[in-house]
Order: sequence, then structure tokens, then C-alpha cells
Amino acid sequence: MNATQQVPATVAVIGGGRMGAGIAQVFAVQGTHVSIAESDSAAAEAARSRLTDTLRKAAERGKLAADLDVVLDRIVVVDEIGKLPADAGLVVEAVPERADLKIAVLTKAEAVVGEDAVLASNTSSLSIGELGAALDAPSRFLGMHFFNPVPASKLVEVVYGPDTAEPVVHRAQEWVRALGKTDVVVRDSPGFATSRLGVLLGLEAIRMLEEDVADAKAIDTAMELGYRHPMGPLRSTDLVGLDVRLAVAEYLQTTLGDRFAPPQLLRDKVAAGELGRKTGRGFHDWK
Repeated sequence: MNATQQVPATVAVIGGGRMGAGIAQVFAVQGTHVSIAESDSAAAEAARSRLTDTLRKAAERGKLAADLDVVLDRIVVVDEIGKLPADAGLVVEAVPERADLKIAVLTKAEAVVGEDAVLASNTSSLSIGELGAALDAPSRFLGMHFFNPVPASKLVEVVYGPDTAEPVVHRAQEWVRALGKTDVVVRDSPGFATSRLGVLLGLEAIRMLEEDVADAKAIDTAMELGYRHPMGPLRSTDLVGLDVRLAVAEYLQTTLGDRFAPPQLLRDKVAAGELGRKTGRGFHDWK
């Protein structure tokens, strides 16, 4: 780590799911004390258990770049946003892709932390301007779009809204680099850069599967070997979650037009509970 690039001493993460846990992990490995806020005591206990299990497995595979017990000691899980540390230098919300839910948790967090704290959303598509408009100080708010799985992914999309202060963008870039990741700075626009391109490719791959052009393995292999994509679009959709991809596609359809209309096959799989890796089956079998 460059001496001029340091992570915040204290970070708050709202949401202890796969993305929130991953964000907590990468900061804790670098020495940050992280508090994860969940919605109630049951959710907090489930998040704590899930995170402990994930970190233990990472350590067993040699994928945890710090001592397991040390990392675990740096992470606490609380059962409400009001219990987040007031001295947090950064708050990252990582709750589901619903604007109303994100606004609700961000406004609560803003009332808890100090005036110098940066507030960030891990949204992959929602408008930073619209989310920030609900805050008292939108100048300290921006998007920090991490990718799944967070510990292994090298990219963070830093998204600035119409009111985001330039020094806040610079601080976010420094934190991303201190994590050993690469930042790309993007102006607030539906889907930003990554989701807009990634979702479009994924939707077309689903249409090809729907039209029986080729099977899922062939479509993915074609992109992996022919275009050097590290992961094919259907396998990537499984990793993200078919329900998440559907929600993002529906949002992009309303903002950017019908080229983002979700294929019926995607809707059918979500309705059937085939959501990808997290349920064991999506476009591929993960069991």
C-alpha cells in the first residue's frame, strides 16, 4: 500500500449479504474496523454466522490476506443503523436495488455519522442524483459500485452525482487504490458504464438461449475464448443473481428504452426461484 493511500480507520456497511460482507472483508483485511448494520437481531446473527463461515473458508483456501482471528476481531454486526459508529469515515449501503429502501437507510445513516463522513451507495444502476437528493448533504454522497465477489474483483466503479464534491471523489479513489483495486470514475447515468454494457450483453445471451441458438455452455465459452472474457455472460448472470439482473434490466428499460427489455426466459427463471449460484441453479447447475 502506498503511504499516501490509506483506508478509513472506521467504516460502516449497511446490509450483511454477499456484497456487504465482501466490502466489510476487504476493508477489515487492510486494518479498518468495520461495523455491519442489519435490520434486526435475527438478521444480524445470520449475517455474523455467514460472514464467519465465509472468512474461515477463505482462510482455509489461502485466500485471506490476513490472520483470520484478527480480521474477525475487526468486524462487528449490529442490529440497527442507529448503532453504527459515529466516527465512521465511510458508510457504504449494500441493500437490495430498491430506491426507496436505499434512501431510507442512507438518511438514517446520515443522522448517525459525523459531518465529515462520506456516504456511498453500492448500487449498480440507480441514479446517484436521485438518491442523493434525499440527503441533507448530497455533496458528500457518491456511488462506490463494488463487484461480486468483492475480495477477488479488481474493479470499483466510482460514480459522481450532480452534487458530489470533487474532493469526495478523490477520497473514494484513494480508498479504492488502498484496497489494491482499480477505480473508474463515471458520471451519474442509468446503469453507469459497467451495468449498462454488462446487462445488455447478458440479455442478448439470454435471448440467444431462448431462441435455441446454442446452449448456455457454448454461449459462455464463445465469449470466454473468442473475446477473452474471463466469464461468459450467462455464468456472470448466475453469479450476480437472476433476480438482481432482472431488477436492473427493468430499471434500465424505463430509463433507456426497450433494448433493455428482459427476455421472458429471465422472468420465468426468476419466478421459478432459479436465481443462479445462490439457489444452486440458474442458467448453469451450481449444485
